[in-house]
Amino acid sequence: MINKLVPTVEDAVADIFDGATILISGFGEAGSPIELIHALIDQGAKDLTVVSNNTGSGQVGLAALIAHKRVKKMICSFPRTANSTVFPDLYHKGEIELELVPQGTLAERIRAGGAGIPAFFTPASVGTPLAEGKETREFDGQTYVMEKAIVADFALVRAHTADRYGNLTYNKTARNFGPIMSTGARKTIVQAERIVELGEIDPEIVVTPGIFVQRVVHIANPAQESKLVAENRRYPW
Repeated sequence: MINKLVPTVEDAVADIFDGATILISGFGEAGSPIELIHALIDQGAKDLTVVSNNTGSGQVGLAALIAHKRVKKMICSFPRTANSTVFPDLYHKGEIELELVPQGTLAERIRAGGAGIPAFFTPASVGTPLAEGKETREFDGQTYVMEKAIVADFALVRAHTADRYGNLTYNKTARNFGPIMSTGARKTIVQAERIVELGEIDPEIVVTPGIFVQRVVHIANPAQESKLVAENRRYPW
């Protein structure tokens, strides 16, 4: 019997290894799997390469993972936002690497990795420092930059509803990078607010089919990152 449910977040992240490349879903707070990230801090894996939209806020979630110096390199589009202080401080000290990627390019690099496409050409970043050292090619009189796909070891994703097969749906904008990150990793680990019986999710509305998911953990009341930041909370508590 297929059952991808695991009892705890600790079980969910237990085999993440040092040096792994990890996709972490979320657009700011929306869709960020904060409980899985905190479990990863407790688990202890280090020298990680993390691919995410941003670098987190305050001293919780992804920012806390970075603050504990578990992340060797960030690949992201927005390394600095209103409440991000951890990453900028470490970056200016030379203690963490950054690969800055335009957001559309980042999404397509992840999607391409999941689709088995090794590289693609895009006009984004042409003539900028982000294109330096990359192959360029002209198509119909326009210059394009070649970007390589991203294939990660793990993805940490937050969903709204899941069943034991790993079929997923998302809550509105919290969907963001979740679907493509689920396809772009060798092992996808999901925290879901609702766990339902097989057949309760209409197959027509499944966003991420269970074939792309390896583990699901039930987190009925996920933490609100913005609330934790406003309260100046710091993980571990």
